[in-house]
Amino acid sequence: MLECYTTVKYQGTHEINIQKSRFIGYVQRCETEEEAQEFIQSIKRKHPDATHNCSAYMIGEHNLIQKANDDGEPSGTAGIPMLEVLKRMDIKDTAVVVTRYFGGIKLGGGGLIRAYSSAASEAIQATGIIIRELVQEVTVSADYSLLGKLENELRNSKYSIKKVHYLEKVEIEVYVKKNEVEEFDNWVTNLTNGQSSITYGDYEYMESPADK
Repeated sequence: MLECYTTVKYQGTHEINIQKSRFIGYVQRCETEEEAQEFIQSIKRKHPDATHNCSAYMIGEHNLIQKANDDGEPSGTAGIPMLEVLKRMDIKDTAVVVTRYFGGIKLGGGGLIRAYSSAASEAIQATGIIIRELVQEVTVSADYSLLGKLENELRNSKYSIKKVHYLEKVEIEVYVKKNEVEEFDNWVTNLTNGQSSITYGDYEYMESPADK
């Protein structure tokens, strides 16, 4: 599992107009090729009368699945430029479809490349880019006499509290980045003078805006 990567929030759309042609960009997070293909087909069903429904997607931790389709536009002028946008922005697990309604003015090869690139890029920006960071669920258990100090210090730290359980002892579930677990362990031990115990749970991804 990657410790950190960028993708899109989930799903979005954005339209631009170039030389009377409408370019409608659709974006969706897809974690499998099957999801990407179904997304593309859903847009085609939505716009059966469109001149073109061009697509691209990049999937997998190491971007091993990459596909592009010009859907009738001159070869290399639509799908590949859209895929290059995903590569340049390093957006993983993402599919993009750009629907075009021809406006009567031919754009030429260079114009088409710029149009599809812009449509894809602006649709991604409109959808929103997020960072997914791998975190581990860590539970700190301590006597209630330490609750105030622990909770206050945690809420003012870089760590995120998931939930507090009021049991025989207080148990605080905290999200800690994978590469900061040892640092967190030492921090809590020093904070509580060793009067706490720590257990380690599952890994999961925490999401935050890329521009945060």
